[in-house]
Amino acid sequence: MDMMGDDLRKAIPALGFYPQVEISTGTTLIAMEYDGGVVIGTDSRTSAGSFISSRTTNKITPITDHLSVCRSGSAADTQAIADITKYYIETHSLLENEPVTIYRSSQIFRQFLYQYRDSLSASVIIAGWDAKLGGQLYAIPIGGFTTRQRSTASGSGSTYVLGYLDKAWKPNLTKEECIEIVKTAVGLAVFRDGSSGGVVRIGVINENGTDITLYRPDKPGFPTVTLPTAHLTYAPHVKNQ
Repeated sequence: MDMMGDDLRKAIPALGFYPQVEISTGTTLIAMEYDGGVVIGTDSRTSAGSFISSRTTNKITPITDHLSVCRSGSAADTQAIADITKYYIETHSLLENEPVTIYRSSQIFRQFLYQYRDSLSASVIIAGWDAKLGGQLYAIPIGGFTTRQRSTASGSGSTYVLGYLDKAWKPNLTKEECIEIVKTAVGLAVFRDGSSGGVVRIGVINENGTDITLYRPDKPGFPTVTLPTAHLTYAPHVKNQ
């Protein structure tokens, strides 16, 4: 039975998109510390209900040369929070004539996400490097509670890979090992989660800055999953008749 109300049927021509449905980033966000920095990975699917509004959304938003935020939840809410926080961090840096630390930056994010927790649908992962503590990850789910993590995942695809990340992380990971773990985790989540998909972006943040690499499904390097061979559809006694 069609339960859609008349107010949702004012579609944009040629798109079949209902503007009253909130745009959501889905999503799969993965982040992990390694010896010297952090690695972050995301998918790129953005949806509005069952409609995929974008297949190539960049969910890694640079804040400074050594700080990025991975966004999940309402696209409008997370973009607004990232823009406002970037302004605050730049202002503090200019007034104090020194870079804002990653921890302090995470607290600026936390302030807004907690203060407006009843109005926002936003969950973020703060990833960055500074000279004081090196590579750092801070997870801020909906509500604003902030914790530092060595390995973390967020979004609808995270439930499929948390066990894999717990098993894969170990002390003193190299950058190459960390990249492979994060890329594989995003691929596993995209394979199972209907709200995640598109391309895979992997970001490396260390003392040299931020480097982001894009992996397309039609190009080498994209993470793939090989399923075990299925059993026969019918029982043997049925098939042989």
